[in-house]
This record gives sequence, C-alpha cells and structure tokens, in this order.
Amino acid sequence: MSMIKNLKSLFIVEEAGASKPKAAKTLPPKPAPKAAPKSGTPTEAPGTTPPAAGERPGQATKKFTDILLAALEKANQPGFDYLEFKKSLQNLKKLNMDDSTRFQSAYATAQSMNITPTQLINSAGHYLKVLAQEDKNFNTALNGQQQRQIKDQQAQLPKLDQEIKSLEEQIEQLQARIKKAKADQSKIRKSIESADVKLRNTHNDFQASYRAIAAQIEGDVESMKQYLK
Repeated sequence: MSMIKNLKSLFIVEEAGASKPKAAKTLPPKPAPKAAPKSGTPTEAPGTTPPAAGERPGQATKKFTDILLAALEKANQPGFDYLEFKKSLQNLKKLNMDDSTRFQSAYATAQSMNITPTQLINSAGHYLKVLAQEDKNFNTALNGQQQRQIKDQQAQLPKLDQEIKSLEEQIEQLQARIKKAKADQSKIRKSIESADVKLRNTHNDFQASYRAIAAQIEGDVESMKQYLK
C-alpha cells in the first residue's frame, strides 16, 4: 500500500458532499470543546454544555481522511498484515459471499504465508493505535488553537465589563466612551462565538473521519475473532 488512494479504496468513508456508500458501523462521538462563555469566567470541562449555535454534526472530510490514511500508510508494517488482508477482503466483495466465507477466503492467502489470526488482529490493533495517536495529536493542536483564538480574547472581557460599569455611572459625560466600549465588547463576543463554532466544526469533522475508519477496523477485528479460528 504505497498510495493514499489505494488505502482509501479499502475503507468506506462517507465524505461531505459525496454520495452515501453502504452504511458502516460508527464509534460514539467524542465531545467537542465547550463553547466559550460570554464573560471572563473560567472555561469548564469540554462537553458539559449543549451544542453552540451554528455547530453541526461532524462530517468525514477529504482533508482529515487523507491525514488519517497518510498516518496509516506511514505506519504500514512490512509483509502481509491487516492492510493486505483488508485489500483481499475488499477484492472479494465483488463476489457473492457471506462474511464468514469472505474472511476465510481472504485468510487463505495469509495462512499460506504462515500468518495467524492473532497476528492479523494484532496488526489491526497497531493501526488503531496509530489512529488513536492522531486523535491525541489533533486534540492537542485544537486546544492550542482554542487558547489563541478564544481564551486570550476572553481575558479582555472583565476589563471591558468594568469599564462599561464605570462609564454607565457617568453616562451623561461619557456617553461616547460607553458606546465604544460596548461596541468593542460586542465585537469580541462575536469573534469568540465565531471561533468557537469553527473549532467545534473542525473537531466534529475530524472525529467523524476518525470514527468512520476506526469503526471499520474494529468491525473487521470482531469478524476476524468470530470467523478466523
């Protein structure tokens, strides 16, 4: 497997805007980062609030699918392993076989190379670990973006709140300053909401891509455990 497009042909990943392929088992979604509050209060743990306005369910995208498949390609083990077994399974889909027959037929090739079911299952586990590491790396990067795009702006809100309170006490003399401060506050809050939705949608797209691939591998692992004795 040297090309991402070859790996892509092994996994049915429904990308945004594409026609729907045969439904595949999916993993439960992971929580997106929590929506930023509208004042300078600390952010609570992710996933403790309802979805933000404008947030949508994640979609498996070409961008994240290619990133994940590139990681699998880079981690490809030498010799006949799960990916080669997956290719054999995919080729046999063209034939009218039940799952048991298809897995046994694909395993015949592996067996001729002295590959055991345990070795195949372990190699599938290797690729699941690769995906899990990509998930971890992605969330680390996303948290960094959250710090830069949301929390740094949140730090400005308490000062503006206090300024607004002070200006309102002198409303007749400082009407112009109050108006400017409120405008700045509104701008920052809108920027926070916009950045938060963008990060949530990015998170959801990655998770959908991750779940679409990982669920198929896990499904194959279950089938190998069931059919390959």
